[in-house]
Amino acid sequence: MPPVTYQGVTYQIGQANNALLYPGLGLGTIVVGASKVTDGMLLAAAEAVAGQVDVSAPGAPLVPPVANLRASSATTAVAVAQAAIDEGVATQKPANLVQAVQDAMWQPTYPDSVS
Repeated sequence: MPPVTYQGVTYQIGQANNALLYPGLGLGTIVVGASKVTDGMLLAAAEAVAGQVDVSAPGAPLVPPVANLRASSATTAVAVAQAAIDEGVATQKPANLVQAVQDAMWQPTYPDSVS
């Protein structure tokens, strides 16, 4: 949605859908081999998504832009993985969660041409 101006304030409309929370939730769960998804992990995901924007400015969006989905998902995954470790449901505890998340992310690379 394009920005909307109302009473002199321009509001940035954020796209609030599952694409902002669930990729990071799944990735964080996989990175630490969580035995289950807990309420705390869901809360960590929601807080991580919400924490990626500054809502103090009038008209600010409430969620990060979908254009930054990969970075948003990585940030969310780290928070989810840490919550799983803290709650004792992680079967793996990487020494560096940020690197483990980056290593686990799929990279869309394709050959230049197929012979």
